[in-house]
Amino acid sequence: MVGASLYQVVTTLLNARKNRVLLIAQASLPEHQYQAFKKLFLDEFGERGLEKELKPLLIEKQHGMARNGRE
Repeated sequence: MVGASLYQVVTTLLNARKNRVLLIAQASLPEHQYQAFKKLFLDEFGERGLEKELKPLLIEKQHGMARNGRE
């Protein structure tokens, strides 16, 4: 992940965990319950949830590190 932004690194790691949780839920729940769980889970942790909240924080953190001569 050389050259990737802090946000890209974090979302790649987060997506791997989200995929694993969804796979476990899919194996454990009936289809209609899985679909409901998936929607709620992605609303909380996806692009409209946690990722949306993290993005400005991580970008700000990375820009602050660049301004201070660190990357």
